Amino acid sequence: MDHTALNEGLTLLAISLLVVWLLKRVKLPPILGYLFVGVLVGPYSLGWLPEGEHIKTLAEIGVVFLLFMVGLEFSLSRLIAMRATVFGLGSCQVIISTLSGGFIAWLTGIEWQAALIVGGALALSSTAIVAKQLTDQLEMQARHGQLTIAILLFQDLAVVPFLVIIPILSMGHDQSLIQPMLIAIGQGIFAIFIMLQVGRWLLRPFYHLVARAHSAEIFTLATLFIALTAAWLTNQLGLSLALGAFLAGLMLSETEYKHQIEADIRPFRDVLMGLFFISVGAQLDVSIIFREWFWIGLLTAGLIVGKGAVIAILTRLLGYELPVAFRTGLILGQAGEFGFAILMVAISNSLLTLEETQPIIAAALLSMLITPILIRYNGRITETLFRGTYKAGLNAPTKELNSACETLSGHVIICGFGRIGQNLANILREMNIPYVALDLDHSLIQEAWEAGENVFYGDSTRAEILKKAELVRASALIITFDDALIAEHIIKSARQINTDIPIVVRCKDDQYMDNLHSVGASNVVPESFEASMMLAIHVLQHMGLSTDKSLAFVAQAREDGYRQLRGYFRGEESLGMDEPDALRLHTVILSPDSYAVGKSIENIRLDKINTTILSVRRGRDRLGSFDNSFQFEIGDAVVIEGIQSAVLNAEKKLLRG
Repeated sequence: MDHTALNEGLTLLAISLLVVWLLKRVKLPPILGYLFVGVLVGPYSLGWLPEGEHIKTLAEIGVVFLLFMVGLEFSLSRLIAMRATVFGLGSCQVIISTLSGGFIAWLTGIEWQAALIVGGALALSSTAIVAKQLTDQLEMQARHGQLTIAILLFQDLAVVPFLVIIPILSMGHDQSLIQPMLIAIGQGIFAIFIMLQVGRWLLRPFYHLVARAHSAEIFTLATLFIALTAAWLTNQLGLSLALGAFLAGLMLSETEYKHQIEADIRPFRDVLMGLFFISVGAQLDVSIIFREWFWIGLLTAGLIVGKGAVIAILTRLLGYELPVAFRTGLILGQAGEFGFAILMVAISNSLLTLEETQPIIAAALLSMLITPILIRYNGRITETLFRGTYKAGLNAPTKELNSACETLSGHVIICGFGRIGQNLANILREMNIPYVALDLDHSLIQEAWEAGENVFYGDSTRAEILKKAELVRASALIITFDDALIAEHIIKSARQINTDIPIVVRCKDDQYMDNLHSVGASNVVPESFEASMMLAIHVLQHMGLSTDKSLAFVAQAREDGYRQLRGYFRGEESLGMDEPDALRLHTVILSPDSYAVGKSIENIRLDKINTTILSVRRGRDRLGSFDNSFQFEIGDAVVIEGIQSAVLNAEKKLLRG
C-alpha cells in the first residue's frame, strides 16, 4: 500500500504545528505561519502540495468556512452603534481603494473586470492580524483602535458583494452585464429572504430538537449540515458557496445557540482555515520575488503607503487629529485574508489566472509580514513624526483631569466606569468619600459627566494618566475591568508611582488571582466566589442563623484567600487546556485492585505531587478530617484537589502506584 499521501500529510501537520507554535511564542497571528507553510510545501518549493484541482477545492472549502465565521461573529447591534463611522469612513475607503487599485491594475494590461476584483481584494485589510495586535497592545479602546475596528467591520461586509459579482464578471467580455447583474441581485435577495425565513421559522425549532438529544456529536453534525446546505443553496442559484456560508453564519448568530455553535464549530473552522491559508501560500512562486524584486517591492510599498494614505486622509477629513488619522492609516495599510478569499474565488471562476496573481499574492504576503511590526511600533512612529502635535493631542484629554485632581487627597481612583464602577461611585458618594473615575468610552463619559459624575477620559494603563489623577495622594486604587491583562498593566503602572497604595482588583474567577497578587494587587475579588458567599449569607439568614455568624463565615473565607472555594468539580468542559493552572476537584473510586487499598495517607504522599485530599466518602459517611495514619479501603471515594496535571498524576498514584 502506498503511504506517500499519509507521509506528506503528517509532515505537513508537523511543520504547521512547529511554525504556529513559534509564532504563538512571539505573539504573532497563526495566519502568517500557515501562509509560510503553504509557500514551503507548495508546488513551487518542496512540491508536497501538488498543483491542480485539489488546491482549488481546498481553497474553496477554506473560503466557505472563512465566510461562515464572519457571519457567525457578525454583530448587528455593534454595526448599528458604529453606523456613522462604519458606513461613512468604511465605505469611502473601500470604494476609493478599489477604484484606484483597479485603475493601476488595468494600466498593467489586466482586463477591467479582473482589475476591479484585484482592486477590491487589495482594498481589504487583515482583521485577524490587526485585531489581535491591537488587543495585545491594549489599543482596542483608543480612538485609532475604534476607527480601525469600524473600517474593518465595513471591509468584512464588503466581501459579500464582491462574491456576488465575480461569477457575473467572469461570464465574458462581449456580453452585456446589466441583465446578469439584475438577475444576480434578484437571486441574492431571494437567497437572503429564504435564509431569513428558514432562520425565523425552522432553525430555532430544529435546534430545540437537536439540543434535546443532549449529544455534542449530533449538535456539531447539525451545524455542519446547516452551513454546507446554505452554501449548496446559493451555489444552485448561480451564486458563490461562500455567500451561502456567510448567510448561514448570520442566521445562526441570531439564535440563542450562537455561543455553543461557535464552541463546537471552532475546531473545524480553525483546521479548514489553516488549510485555506496553506493553499494560498502554495499559490506563490517564491522565485518571482527574486526575479521581480523591484516591482514587487514597489507594489508592496504602494499598497502600504497608498492605502494607508487614503485611510489617513479620509480620517483627517472627518475631523480627527492628524496623529490619530496617521496611526489608523499605518495600522490598516496591508492586504488581508478576505482579499485572498476574493482572489481564490476569482481564479476558480477563471476571471484571473494564477500567473496574473503571482505578484499580487507576493506583495500581499509581504505587507502582512510587515504589518505586525508597524502596529507594534505605531505609537513610537507617530510620536517621532508628530512630536509637537502628538504630545499636545496625547495630553489634551488629561488637562481637565489634572485640574480636577490637583486639590484632591485621600480620594479613591476607579479604573473602569461600567456597571460595577458606577455602583461603587454611588456608594462612595453616599459615604462622602471623594473619587475620580477613568474610562475610554466617549459616549459613557459624556453622559456621566453631564450627570455630574467625576469621570474622565483616560487610559489607566499609562503611568502619566495615573499621575494626573494624583495616585500619590490617593487612598486606594480600584480596578473594575474584567480583563486580567488590562488589570495587570494598570497594577504595574501604579506600582511605579506608589508602592504602598492599596489596589483592589475585580476578576471573574480564580484563574488569574495568583498572578494579579504577584504583580502587586493588594486584594483580588473573584466574582464567582463573592456571588457564592452572598447567596450563602441569604440562605443562612433564612434558616435562622444570625447575621454575625454569616458574616464571620464570609470574613474567614476572604482571610483564607477563598481557599475552600477555589477547587470545584468542572465536568467535561474542563478537560480542555483553557485553564490548566486552575484548581479543580476530582473523585477517585478505589477498586479491589487499586494500589492505595490498605495503605495509609503517609504511604501514598499525594502532597509530593501538589494535591490535597479534601474528603473520603466511605459508604454513607463523608470523612472530612483524618491524619497521616488513615488507611484507604475498597470502595472509598477519594476527593482530591489540585491543578489538572497534578490531579491526573494523583489518580494514577492512587490506582496504579
